[in-house]
Amino acid sequence: MDKLFLLDAYALIYRSYYAFIKNPRINSKGLNTSAIVGFVNTLQEVLTKEQPTHLGVAFDPHGPTFRSEAFPAYKAQREATPEDIRKAVPIIKDLLRAWNIPILQVDGYEADDIIGTLATKAGAEGVTTYMLTPDKDYGQLVSENVFIFRPRHGGGYETMGIEEVKNKYGIPSTTAVIDLLALMGDSADNFPGCPGVGEKTAVKLIDQFGTIENMLEHTDEIKGALKTKVEEHIDDIKMSKFLATIKTDVPIELNLAELKISEPNEEELGKLLEELEFKSLANKILKKTEKISIPVNGQLDLFAEFAHEGSKEPEFSNLETLKTTPHDYQLIDNEEDLRKLCDFFLTKEILSLDTETTSTNPIDAELVGLSFAVEEHHAYYVPIPPQREEAQKIVEIFRPVYENEEILKVGQNLKYDLEVLHNYDIELKGKMWDTMIAHYLIQPELRHNMDYMAEIYLHYKTIHIDELIGPKGKNQRSMRDLDPQQIYEYAAEDADITLQLKNKLEPELRKYDCENLFYQIEMPLMPVLAEMEMNGVCLDTASLAETSKQLTTRMNEIEQRIYELAGQSFNIASPKQVGEILFDKLKIVEKAKKTKTGQYVTSEEVLQQLRNKHEIVADILEHRGLKKLIGTYIDALPKLINPRTGHIHTSFNQTITATGRLSSSDPNLQNIPIRGEDGKEIRKAFIPEPGCLFFSADYSQIELRVMAHLSGDENMINVFREGKDLHAATAANIYKKDISEVTRDERTKSKRANFGIIYGITVFGLAERLDIPRDEAKMLIDGYFDTFPQVHDYMEKAKEIARQQGYVTTLFGRRRYLPDINSANATVRGFAERNAINAPIQGTAADIIKIAMIHIFQRFKKEHIKSKMILQVHDELNFSVYLEEKEKVEKIVLEEMQNAFDMKVPLVADSGFGENWLEAH
Repeated sequence: MDKLFLLDAYALIYRSYYAFIKNPRINSKGLNTSAIVGFVNTLQEVLTKEQPTHLGVAFDPHGPTFRSEAFPAYKAQREATPEDIRKAVPIIKDLLRAWNIPILQVDGYEADDIIGTLATKAGAEGVTTYMLTPDKDYGQLVSENVFIFRPRHGGGYETMGIEEVKNKYGIPSTTAVIDLLALMGDSADNFPGCPGVGEKTAVKLIDQFGTIENMLEHTDEIKGALKTKVEEHIDDIKMSKFLATIKTDVPIELNLAELKISEPNEEELGKLLEELEFKSLANKILKKTEKISIPVNGQLDLFAEFAHEGSKEPEFSNLETLKTTPHDYQLIDNEEDLRKLCDFFLTKEILSLDTETTSTNPIDAELVGLSFAVEEHHAYYVPIPPQREEAQKIVEIFRPVYENEEILKVGQNLKYDLEVLHNYDIELKGKMWDTMIAHYLIQPELRHNMDYMAEIYLHYKTIHIDELIGPKGKNQRSMRDLDPQQIYEYAAEDADITLQLKNKLEPELRKYDCENLFYQIEMPLMPVLAEMEMNGVCLDTASLAETSKQLTTRMNEIEQRIYELAGQSFNIASPKQVGEILFDKLKIVEKAKKTKTGQYVTSEEVLQQLRNKHEIVADILEHRGLKKLIGTYIDALPKLINPRTGHIHTSFNQTITATGRLSSSDPNLQNIPIRGEDGKEIRKAFIPEPGCLFFSADYSQIELRVMAHLSGDENMINVFREGKDLHAATAANIYKKDISEVTRDERTKSKRANFGIIYGITVFGLAERLDIPRDEAKMLIDGYFDTFPQVHDYMEKAKEIARQQGYVTTLFGRRRYLPDINSANATVRGFAERNAINAPIQGTAADIIKIAMIHIFQRFKKEHIKSKMILQVHDELNFSVYLEEKEKVEKIVLEEMQNAFDMKVPLVADSGFGENWLEAH
């Protein structure tokens, strides 16, 4: 019988590349062959073990797809493809040609769609078809003759047919996979779904309604808050279903004759394998021997489950585990032994610690247990009872250890433990050592969780949390539901592995020259962020409710005006319907931009360019903006207030961005809009504590000042030293006039050029941004470099340094790795070059405000200031200040911000007080 295998090329290539990430295969020519070795090995394994009669390998296209054109955010968050993979793909295609294996690729369509189309056609013709993929999306394609051939963790495969797919997801049919994905959304592919709907809820909705279309026609039958969520995100759900649906009608013919397995061109294949220096591999392939096994530190699991074109690293099948590693983990649960343990710890200079809790949110978390380690492979777990008094009694036993300033405290994400212990009136004191932060400085763009680092540095597989409490979902148990006997080894292991990682990472900090950054900036900053998170922010909910009412009324008025201008009602949130109105009915332009599928492009960028073509365009843009403001901020923020504290508590993330900037999440308070009157209404709702004033201080043009310092440009330095307006001074030079004669429009254009050039903006980009002719944009950029010639020299030098060493650094030694800096792809190389210029500037600015935060925090403690630092937003710090401390706080904050670092130009901070954030800013 015919047996067709369809392989997703990039799924195999990425998996192979990351499988060798710690020990890359580099040949004598300096080529990283990891992806090629893994791909060839996998292909040969399929050919020899599964013995298909037909086989094809599908590739994604080089350019955009119909999904990205319809929804620009689709996969937009994906990291750039590693340069080594880019180099590998053409070689892999050459190998496939020599192997006489068809390459399947169609412009505008992803490999999923190509495989979907061919698998559907082949299945209909009775051909048994296997889709080799770890991607759950393919479940929708499974039919009587079409199967998923899914790699298992630990090696081997599982074959998934109709019943397996239905049982795995608890759905009535394989096509319901589309509805499942559409409701859940997909973070890997960056499409929204319905916020708050996970797999279990999605399955229930599918059971109830059958399809999304039926659900949306009967939303009145959905109960509670879920009804509101669904109704508020109808367009997101529809778009998500469109994006989740794998095409089965791609313009590609099923040619079984071409897909039939044939003998390779041995001469050509042998030549390629020899050039790659795959001697033993060539012998095995060309002699048709048994499947190839390429071990790395033992037996490698090449089939780790990767998201399509994702960036997850693999799991290894030969990792050490607790069962294979000698260890001494103890459960200590009587008071006498607890006190002895505390006395024992007090004789040590280092203590690795961890907390087991009821929640990942430290503000609400209650202790379930404490774990400690002072020596590798030896650790202790102390269970904590649920009763508060009993819990506090046990925690108190260890207060002398936690608050001992002579003992170094080691932890993974110590900020969390610090906040949880604070809930029990324990102040973690002394020097601290966070393995997550250390790894972030060493490898800023990799993952920093303990499980991953244990595999990479210790070749050890930890006990994963879901082994104890189950996978995420409403049926997931709490740690408190478990007996201490079930927990203690897992918890003790965390403290032990963290200590082992500290011992591995410490020399790495020296190796990568980031000790000063770690000990002087990032670790002292950690308790500052913890206190800010615990402080939280007050919100004026009445103000937001009034704003919501006003903006909703205005949005409805605009909606009616849009309908009048269009001559009909339609879904303003639907790109398809907006396109039909603008281009088919109103014909505002002769030739509108379309996607590959023929749908009109109505993105914000396109509509901004068409704003002057018809008054309806401005109304549509305003309607979209209001809807986003209301949904994302005005109506959402009050729901995030913690009922116990009455505050919003964001998380300040220290190990997320590659540049060193802090980020904020749950909720993200760093993206609060600042432009426009409507955005200002949101800031007005952020208020200080009762009896306090809101105080805001932010650096003035800090990135441009850093540019002046790094470039040493005398003209720019003089402008800042003389206290002149840089943008006006730039405009005066560009437009050849006195600074007093510069118009507001000229200053604005110069300002955009000043900031744009830091980010490597092109003539075309500046023309688009300012909506000006390219000649004028070129004049602005040329004029800028004439005014500040050493800035251009700095930019070229930064790129050259990056090309030579593969990374750039901030003034404080923070590294930004740029693996694509020497890419042959001009677009990819250009992106890396822009980062080479900008990363030292943005990163240095980020480091400077971190130093200021540390010094302000220390001054507040030393001078017994009651006022609180509550928010950091890039270059801005915000405080809740008691009236009697007003002058003192302002003095401390401005002194520490302006003296955080000695540069060739002065650091200047502007400040203000008010009844709310808007007034203060």
